[in-house]
Amino acid sequence: MAATILDGTKIAADIKTEVAEQVRQLISISIRPGLAAVLVGHDPASEIYVRNKVKTCETLGIYSEKITPPETWTTEQMLQLVAELNARDDIDGILVQLPLPRQIDAKKVLLAVDPAKDVDGFHPMNVGFLSTVRPALVPCTPAGCMEILRRSGIAIEGKEAVVVGRSDIVGKPVAMLLTNANATVTICHSRTRDLPGVCRRADILVAAIGKAGMITPEFVKPGATVIDVGINRITDRTQFEQFFAGDARREASFAKNGSTLVGDVHPKVVEIAGAFTPVPGGVGPLTIAMLMSNTVKAARMRRGLEPGESK
Repeated sequence: MAATILDGTKIAADIKTEVAEQVRQLISISIRPGLAAVLVGHDPASEIYVRNKVKTCETLGIYSEKITPPETWTTEQMLQLVAELNARDDIDGILVQLPLPRQIDAKKVLLAVDPAKDVDGFHPMNVGFLSTVRPALVPCTPAGCMEILRRSGIAIEGKEAVVVGRSDIVGKPVAMLLTNANATVTICHSRTRDLPGVCRRADILVAAIGKAGMITPEFVKPGATVIDVGINRITDRTQFEQFFAGDARREASFAKNGSTLVGDVHPKVVEIAGAFTPVPGGVGPLTIAMLMSNTVKAARMRRGLEPGESK
């Protein structure tokens, strides 16, 4: 029996529709949520990300401001900018696009963002709120993983979950969210002994390691739900054959573009899993959708309109 594809693009569209309605309701009481996106320098990938975020804000009715300091800026200049944005009442969310130029202390800059405006959910205060199940802004990609599970009707409570990867951005927060939802959670990493054996225990397996196709069928319990957070660009023909030999659609795309995307999960896992998120079209679209949701949530929480919740 074929695995169920968990359609992140559709789920993201549903969330954006809900966010647009929430924005309309806030505008009706003279509140327009606002997001400031700070992009330092000219990193091409970062420019695309920020452009997409600003465009989505416009579509949903959220006020957005793109701020582009030169890449020669210092840590002190960035801290001054963040302080100014913290003080502005029309800005509910502050997004500092990473990576920052080498001379800027990124940790110091992120720590300076007002936790109430930290729509990325990276501030230690929001991490602490999440870990103690208090109202908080939750990191976007982990929150998106949880929305995929919930909106696809996949049971979490009482299930065994394994998270491969322990980054502060995805691995640790998604493990906390799963724990808060009453899953029994194991976090794995490069030092884990018998990684395939540990992963095979999982009813829900989350791959967030940044290594193309590392999670092969031997890592997956038959019928498990597999959430693939990885996005890896393949340009090598040998590697392409390793993952997509015989896939005519991918072959045509690879021939045209000279590259294709693969997650941290090997495509053959589809033959074992009960449900899985594809790459592209799985977790990726949820990240911007949850950023928009967080911006509206921040606008409401800052004005005492909702307590928020760390789900």
